[in-house]
Amino acid sequence: MGNSGSSSTDPRFASAARAFTHKELEDLRSLHASLAHQSQSNGKYVSPDVFKAYIGIDGPLGDRVFDLVTQKRKDQKLTFEDLVVAKATYEKGTNEDIEEFIYQLLDVSGDGTVRRNDLEVVLTSMLDNLFHRQSSETKAGSNQEIVMVFINAANFTSDTMSLEDFRKWCTLLPAVRKYLGSLLMPSDSGSQVPQLQHEDNIDPSQILLRKEYAWHIGGALSPTELDEWKLLYHSSVHGLSFNTFLGNIL
Repeated sequence: MGNSGSSSTDPRFASAARAFTHKELEDLRSLHASLAHQSQSNGKYVSPDVFKAYIGIDGPLGDRVFDLVTQKRKDQKLTFEDLVVAKATYEKGTNEDIEEFIYQLLDVSGDGTVRRNDLEVVLTSMLDNLFHRQSSETKAGSNQEIVMVFINAANFTSDTMSLEDFRKWCTLLPAVRKYLGSLLMPSDSGSQVPQLQHEDNIDPSQILLRKEYAWHIGGALSPTELDEWKLLYHSSVHGLSFNTFLGNIL
């Protein structure tokens, strides 16, 4: 059984706290204390900048996450109670709870609707973070093509995306669902991207499978299957023999 260990009268906090064990709550308290110390708030709250550094997301998406986690109070202060409520959704909530929260994240403009431009901001931020690129580089490069492909997969039937549309979109793009569903469980974001291994004499630009595509494919795989992917065959090295191809991959 969980134990809140707090005198807060917020009913959402009381319910969320029961989802955690005493040790888990103490770990969350220690995490909040550490982030609050970095925020120079005398241990009372976490600032937006420190929180966004913790989750590894900056810009409009980071601002939106902070806004939702602080329950849209607009006071720029993330309390211990806020952290517990948000973590309970991400780590202990039902699949429906998590998807509803993620759906709200997509509304980076905060106008109550999810539009194409919201998705573009979210996807660009995700790719920047996953592949450690600056936004200016992403917009100038081929990542923008990937963003457009992912947005078009949403198959908008109107100017906005409904919650049901979002759920269908997630079935097509499980990597997006996995990433957005793990924002409050910080780890090396690169752990969601398979490490592509190949021989030194192979030019990476000649390999069809880019790391962005590998990340997309990996969305449907377990963490143990996302460690290293080794290139077993390449025609420029192994020749065009079909028997050689089969021998290398079987």
